[in-house]
Amino acid sequence: MSGATFNRLSIRLRVTLAFAAVMALVLGGAGVFVYLRFASELNNAAERDEALRDLLELLLLSGPVALILASLAAYGVAAAALHPVEAMRARAATISAAEPGERLPVPPTHDEVARLGATLNEMLARLGEALEHERAFVADASHELRTPLTILRTELDLALAEGRSPTELRSALTSAAEETDRLTQLADGLLTIAQTERGELPLRLERFELREALEGVRRRFARRAEEEGRTISLRGGPLEMRGDRLRIEQAVGNVVDNALRHGSGEVSVSLTAPGDETVEVHIGDRGPGFPPAFLPRAFERFSRPSGARGDDGSGLGLAIVRTIARAHGGEADATNTTGGPEVWLSLPQAVTPRG
Repeated sequence: MSGATFNRLSIRLRVTLAFAAVMALVLGGAGVFVYLRFASELNNAAERDEALRDLLELLLLSGPVALILASLAAYGVAAAALHPVEAMRARAATISAAEPGERLPVPPTHDEVARLGATLNEMLARLGEALEHERAFVADASHELRTPLTILRTELDLALAEGRSPTELRSALTSAAEETDRLTQLADGLLTIAQTERGELPLRLERFELREALEGVRRRFARRAEEEGRTISLRGGPLEMRGDRLRIEQAVGNVVDNALRHGSGEVSVSLTAPGDETVEVHIGDRGPGFPPAFLPRAFERFSRPSGARGDDGSGLGLAIVRTIARAHGGEADATNTTGGPEVWLSLPQAVTPRG
C-alpha cells in the first residue's frame, strides 16, 4: 500500500491496520523467541524440526484469529476514541450565522479532544461576538444614513415642485448641501472605523511640530466660534513628535467640533509633555459636561446622550478620536471637571510604523 493510499484511509482503518501490523510482528517475534529459547534443549535435529512445525502450525491457526480479534478491538477502540470528534463534526455542520450561539459538545474527559473542543468553542464565541458587532455596526450605520437621505430627498422634491420662488429654491439647495456634507462626514467616519477594525488604518508618519498643527485646528474653527460669540485658546510651548499629522488634526478637530456643538464658553486646547516619551492634548470648555450615565460609553460609535437631536452629530466623533489615538499607540479619554468637560489624547512622541 502506497503512502498516499494509506493517508486517504479513515483514521479508524489506519489505526486498525497499524495495530494489526504491530500484532503480526509481536506474534512472529514471540514465535521466533520461543523457538530459539527452547531449541537448544532438544536432543536432535528431528525433534527441533518437529517443534518448529508445531510452532508454525500454532501460529498459522491461532495467529489469524488473534489478528482478527485484535483488529476488531483496535477498530472499536478507535471508533470510541473518535466518537466525540464525530459528534463535534456533526454539530459544526449545523452551526450557521443564524444561530451564532450554538457550541460544540465537549466530552468530560479532560484530554486532548476535550481541550480541542473547548478551544473551538472559544473561537466560535469570538466569531459570534464579531458577527454581532458587525450586525450592530450595519444597523447603526443604516439608521444614521436614513435621516440625512430622507431630508435630502425631501428638499430635492420641494426644489423640483412648481411655483417655487428663488428664495425657496436657494433655501432648499442650502439644506440639501448641508445634508450632503453630513453624509460625506458620516461616510468618512465609517471608513475610518472600518479600516481600524481590519487593522488597516493608514498612518503617514512624519516628524512635525505639534503646536503648529494644533494652531491650524484653532484657526479652522475660529470663525465658527466667533459667530457664536466664543473663543478658542491654545496653550503650551513648541513640541515636536512623530506621527500622522492629518489624523491627529482630525482627532483634535472632532473634539473641538463637539465642544462648539454641545458646550459653552471658551474652548481651551492645552499641550503638555508629562514624560520624555509622551505628549498629551487636553480640550475642554465651560459647558455642563457629559451626562454621568453617558460618560462610560462616550467613545462608543453611534453613541449620543439621551434626548440628543438629529442634528447633534452622528455619534462617531469621539469614536474616531479614540481610534486615531490607539492607532498611534496612545489612548483617549474624557471626564467632567469642576470647570467643565475635558477630553484628552495621550500619544507617544515617536510612533513605530507597523510592519
